[in-house]
Amino acid sequence: MSRKGILLAGGTGSRLWPITLGTSKQLLPIYDKPMVYYPISVLMLAGIREIAIITTPEDQPQFQRLLGDGSQWGVSFTWIIQERPEGLAQAYLLTRDFLDGAPSAMVLGDNIFFGHGLPEILLRANAQPSGGTVFGYHVSDPERYGVAAFDASGKVTQIIEKPKVPPSNFAITGLYFLDGRAPDIAAGIGPSPRGELEIVDVLEHYRAEGSLQVERMGRGFAWLDTGTPGSLLDAGNFVRTLQDRQGMQVGSPDEIAFRQGWITRDGLAERAKVFGKSSYGAHLDGVLKE
Repeated sequence: MSRKGILLAGGTGSRLWPITLGTSKQLLPIYDKPMVYYPISVLMLAGIREIAIITTPEDQPQFQRLLGDGSQWGVSFTWIIQERPEGLAQAYLLTRDFLDGAPSAMVLGDNIFFGHGLPEILLRANAQPSGGTVFGYHVSDPERYGVAAFDASGKVTQIIEKPKVPPSNFAITGLYFLDGRAPDIAAGIGPSPRGELEIVDVLEHYRAEGSLQVERMGRGFAWLDTGTPGSLLDAGNFVRTLQDRQGMQVGSPDEIAFRQGWITRDGLAERAKVFGKSSYGAHLDGVLKE
């Protein structure tokens, strides 16, 4: 059964108020593209073509106007409402019918991933027939994240949410490849002291049975969480620097769809026309001329 994607783009974005009082955080720009383009690109690079997008009731029409049904990229979007945020693991309850027993890859809508070899590690995680795969990223402030503890052999022994004394510097990123049991496991956990269904509790279930892999992202990767004004600005500057120096796009679903063979050259040409004289449209024109 093919793996399906989940993009969690709900929540209030309260850490970015007043910026997000009028629009969803995931619709804000990261340099020259809306934030949501970047996590969609990650799922597409993993070879995933059926994607559920979870939004608030108020923001869903804006997402639909931006993204349509996905056919322009050779994918399909299923739209799911999150009436109120009750923790990351709630996403598996909301998508139970959509998944229908299929394994999933869930990405948080405010996470950006970049690095040489990214498609390869995503495809490797997608190919796992059972259990779960998450990614550890070395950070200087692990107390802000869910953190993995490892034994001397490098095997994960615990995942702890926002530990006061972190057992390592490896934060768990917002990208989770789990098998088809994830909705049932999420349904079996209770709310944490802060009243949320914690993704860490789902991951701990997999870890305790010995079926969770934590793949460490090395120095050649970048993982950006864009939940604060400073990190939003940093992410935009990061993307701008990469694109201006290399002349390549970061997080372009149009280019990925074309290179995956999911849309034709004519399809990409139509998309380039949509964006006209913008730098994004010019890049797509450049891809066509390669």
